[in-house]
Amino acid sequence: MKVFRGSTFKADRAWGAMDIANMGGITTRLHWTDQPYKWHVNDGEEVFAVLNGCVEMRYRDAGSEHSIVLEAGDVFYAATGTEHVAHPIGEARILVIEREGSV
Repeated sequence: MKVFRGSTFKADRAWGAMDIANMGGITTRLHWTDQPYKWHVNDGEEVFAVLNGCVEMRYRDAGSEHSIVLEAGDVFYAATGTEHVAHPIGEARILVIEREGSV
């Protein structure tokens, strides 16, 4: 048993992460960031849960770019092939569940 204090975790760099679990090739990681990520497409599905802060999630669908602001408690699901990028608004802590080795 282990407890992870998501509200106080801070990495030494943007998008730094603490590994929580690897369950048969599916990883759960706690990320801290204050900087945008990069446009990317994961190798599989991704669950992106904002634990603390706010994140503007931009994604592309059918050739159009969309944006939604995610607040603490909100979850973004990216199906396989969904191109997306996260832009935190200040500091944010995010729980990400995805295939091991994904972007």
